[in-house]
Amino acid sequence: MTANNTLRNFRIVLWVLVVVAAIGATALYMFRPPQRPLGVTGQEFALTSTQGGTFTQNDLRGTPSLIFFGYTFCPDVCPTTLAETTAWREQLGLTPEELRIIFVTVDPERDTPEMVKAYVEGFDPNVIGLVGSVEETEKAKAAFGVFSEKSGDVESEFYLVDHTALTFLIDSDGTFEGTIAYEEASDTARAKIERMVKG
Repeated sequence: MTANNTLRNFRIVLWVLVVVAAIGATALYMFRPPQRPLGVTGQEFALTSTQGGTFTQNDLRGTPSLIFFGYTFCPDVCPTTLAETTAWREQLGLTPEELRIIFVTVDPERDTPEMVKAYVEGFDPNVIGLVGSVEETEKAKAAFGVFSEKSGDVESEFYLVDHTALTFLIDSDGTFEGTIAYEEASDTARAKIERMVKG
């Protein structure tokens, strides 16, 4: 066998392996189990509820929920999201027993349970606020794949917090159903919520 034939055969084998690897990767992506565990990532968490007691990943079951992470000092995203979610629930004619709205603070160093309670109830008395220690907050963030970090003048008490600005849709089984983006069109958001609630 000549050197040219050997090189040609080697190239053929190499391309076959590349094609097989590509097919395998595609199959793994297409046929893997859907990633929809409890609390988005399936990790456990426990936070103090402004409505009393402790709220864990198991409490996601029972009632469809809209869950949003933010903080009470937030200048724009958080108040806008809370105003929109409470308006959507009212526009859809849903009661708090049919759709919960849950606000989780990502700023446990400043946000006390009393502050969060006053903040969320300013939008709707039925909004549930969740507060934890720094460690508990990190676990809750991990359970939903949420990012947050201080920004601006981080050494002062007036720092800002950059954070994930998604509203998570969790159905009555505690299953992740999708997200609503910040400033997403209201008709699209309401359609997502209605579809989840009717299930």
